[in-house]
Amino acid sequence: MSALPVVRRLRDAVVLLWLVVSLTFLLVRMAPGDPATMLVPPSASPADVARLRHAFGLDASYPVQYARWVGDVLTGNLGQSFATREPVTRVIARAAPISLGLGLASLVLTFLIGVPIGVLQGARRGTGADRTLTVLTTAVFAMPSFWIALALVAVFTYGASVMGFPAWLRLPAFGVHTPGAQLTGFASVRDVVRHAVLPVAILSAIGAAGIARYARSHVADVMRQDFVRTARAKGAGPRRVFARHVLANVLPPLVVLLALSLPALVAGSVFVEAVFAWPGMGKTMLSAIAARDYPVVMASAMLYAAVVIAANLTADLVLPLLDPRRSAS
Repeated sequence: MSALPVVRRLRDAVVLLWLVVSLTFLLVRMAPGDPATMLVPPSASPADVARLRHAFGLDASYPVQYARWVGDVLTGNLGQSFATREPVTRVIARAAPISLGLGLASLVLTFLIGVPIGVLQGARRGTGADRTLTVLTTAVFAMPSFWIALALVAVFTYGASVMGFPAWLRLPAFGVHTPGAQLTGFASVRDVVRHAVLPVAILSAIGAAGIARYARSHVADVMRQDFVRTARAKGAGPRRVFARHVLANVLPPLVVLLALSLPALVAGSVFVEAVFAWPGMGKTMLSAIAARDYPVVMASAMLYAAVVIAANLTADLVLPLLDPRRSAS
């Protein structure tokens, strides 16, 4: 790929990011609710509310507020949280690693589980195993993440205690660490892993179900192509045909799907973090929206948009390397 298309795509990505954050800026300020009114005590006077609005810069017009915000962002200043009065960068730095760890673990498991299942279904389409897995993956993919979260909490937290499950099956439902526990070293890591089992399992299960359905469809389509029949007619063994012809043609769409899976993981993690009280980006953004904490909402939206756009841009640039037929497009 020449340099010009790369520069053009980078430019388009920056423009798209700017449009997303600009629209978010307008929408959050048009939403009902005044941050100043929410933060003052019930006994506050209208003058107190006006002073707080002035301190937040909310008494200026939307264009002035937008110009100030853009100027601050361009200098690396994301502002100060309305609710906690701490720098937004500190809020994001505290929440982002939690969501990043949760998302990466879920993404890895999603593909390690989903791709083999989908390939197996595509290779054995129409069999009993294929039909059974299709029903299971469709059911899991269609279930809302928060519903699965509540069901697993009922089974592996409350139900496990009532039914006398072994201690290793009694999984914690909320938080990242056991409250009040002073753990260090491996014990601390083990505690975090136990708390992560349920949220990671939910995101991985839903993601793997979607990946499996996608992989099955592409494997089935490739296996019906003429070049696969030709390879078989020339005497190539099933493993050779599958490795050199089927998987080689399924890989590029899966790379694109890897990028397209990030928005689903981001959206799903918002509800999962809220249910399990994980102090990650999802829970932080929901709390900020409820409190009309504009600086935190804007920073979170900008981070989410940047991750999704960057992932899609990466897939767009990598795809021609995996499939040379697309390099001229």
